[in-house]
Amino acid sequence: MAGKQSRHRLTVVSGPSGVGKSSVVGELRRLNPEIYFSVSVTTRAPRPGEVDGRHYHFVDRARFQEMAARGDLLEHAEFAGNRYGTPRAPVEEALRAGRPAVLEIELQGARQVRAAMPDARLVMLVPPSWGELVGRLTGRGTEQDDAVRARLVEAERELAAAGEFDTTVVNADVRVAARELLDLMTGEDFQTVDVVDSDDDSEQS
Repeated sequence: MAGKQSRHRLTVVSGPSGVGKSSVVGELRRLNPEIYFSVSVTTRAPRPGEVDGRHYHFVDRARFQEMAARGDLLEHAEFAGNRYGTPRAPVEEALRAGRPAVLEIELQGARQVRAAMPDARLVMLVPPSWGELVGRLTGRGTEQDDAVRARLVEAERELAAAGEFDTTVVNADVRVAARELLDLMTGEDFQTVDVVDSDDDSEQS
């Protein structure tokens, strides 16, 4: 007789720059330390306070290209002149072990994951308003005006793609948004069912 075993689908969190993806994912990590959180590879320079191997794996463009060419990246994309990618092996290992796994990636990468893993669940994190997002980006003070303008143009494009995602979560409050995301991950839609044959099924009558 066949049995059923539930496992977690891969959860992909995306959204425009400045929406608070890192903050929400950080709070999600606090709420459930058992979740596997992928650490992306990037060619961009570290921001103040970022630690290599914890926030990102920081590499040069040559190293990034090597990883992409070998198929070591589940997805990779270019955003605001920098390249980002997700190491494939750790994600696949976590899913095989039955752990819930979360990727925090950009729109291009989310589309690649959708193609590679159709049963993944895509969540777009959105701001409470466009004005709020503009304020967050301009208030950072870490980039030149041209870079901020480029991020705003990209943000408009990303928000327009919300219909490609399975659901959206509004980040008006980091703790509330993280709790909503965790509730989604523990719901039935974010689980998949594998049919497992029992030993009896291998016997011929």
